[in-house]
Amino acid sequence: MENQILITPIEYLKGVGLQRADVLRKELGISTYNDLLQYYPFRYIDRTKFYKIRELNGDLPSIQLIGRIVSVEIAGAKHTKRLVAEVKDETGVMELVWFQAIRWIEKIIKPGAVFIIFGKPTIFNNKVSISHPEMELYNSKAKKTGNLTLQPVYGSTEKLKLFSLDSKGIQHLQETLMGIVLPAITETLPGYLITSHNLNSRPESLLNIHFPSDNSSLKAALFRLKFEELFFIQLKLLRNKLLRTQKFKGIVFEKVGEFFNKFYSEKLPFELTNAQKRVLKEIRQDTQRSVQMNRLLQGDVGSGKTVVALMSMLLAIDNGYQACIMAPTEILAQQHYKSIVQLLGDGPVNVALLTGSVKKKDRKILHEQLETGELHILIGTHALIEDAVKFHNLGLVIIDEP
Repeated sequence: MENQILITPIEYLKGVGLQRADVLRKELGISTYNDLLQYYPFRYIDRTKFYKIRELNGDLPSIQLIGRIVSVEIAGAKHTKRLVAEVKDETGVMELVWFQAIRWIEKIIKPGAVFIIFGKPTIFNNKVSISHPEMELYNSKAKKTGNLTLQPVYGSTEKLKLFSLDSKGIQHLQETLMGIVLPAITETLPGYLITSHNLNSRPESLLNIHFPSDNSSLKAALFRLKFEELFFIQLKLLRNKLLRTQKFKGIVFEKVGEFFNKFYSEKLPFELTNAQKRVLKEIRQDTQRSVQMNRLLQGDVGSGKTVVALMSMLLAIDNGYQACIMAPTEILAQQHYKSIVQLLGDGPVNVALLTGSVKKKDRKILHEQLETGELHILIGTHALIEDAVKFHNLGLVIIDEP
């Protein structure tokens, strides 16, 4: 039921039609009810507070207040023609200004009427004013219901605005959509997760992401929807990991040999930290299984990741395999090369650097050494994945991500 409603083409939503549907598709990629439902506000305007005129200044964002119209007059002529209304409350006086639709607004804004006024205050000639405010006749019911909320603000474009699909226009479409889809929205998370993490229901969260009644309901909606998104990302990653272990068999490193042991006992310039020892133990355990290892090694700059990477590569060499490190930039690849060569010193481990700046003659020699197995460790940039690069027996790949 939910899927059938959500895949309904957007032109069938009341207030859209074919022309608006076409511009929504082209400008925002909104083709179905579900696309519109997941087009969330990018910010919210706080309509929960009513300001007093004396509190206003030009640094405030859009605000709302309650004021009585004192006077209305048309000022200026031709290009400077404008409608100016003077408004007061118990704390002061300010001006409201309109440069368009003057005659229509003049019929609505009458002296003595009390309005809820919403807009961005500015200072002009030492007076507080709001240009083209949103106006609503004041009554106690309106104050209790219609305005005490966070107003959603949706992204729009100039072309959408030509079809009256500015933020307010999109908000009206969302209001229409909610009445149709919310009753059909079903839960996607297991009940025990909802209970244990104190999550709101999916329908409630979708309603509150578009029309939150207050900051706490918005916060709860954001938490639920972010949790749901991350949950399914993690679920997909776990599924892919399971499928990968079933599809691809890993290389087993059966022994810790001379290359590793000699480096550890004779050339390692410092004592490994407990964290480094733990990670190396985990890598050793992974490489003893016939499941392909896929591991993230994370740490601060200078925490010793390069040493752990090198010792892992020595483990591969001990078992008759080659290893490589791919870095995102040539400078970083050169740094890795210098560090590893310095750590290894003189010895039987053959290390080479392959980047875009390596000359053709040297590159040919390197390719030959790599293919015969004479080269043990290759360090480089994306040049490592060129067709001409052929390993004799590659067993371990390390990718350095910035």
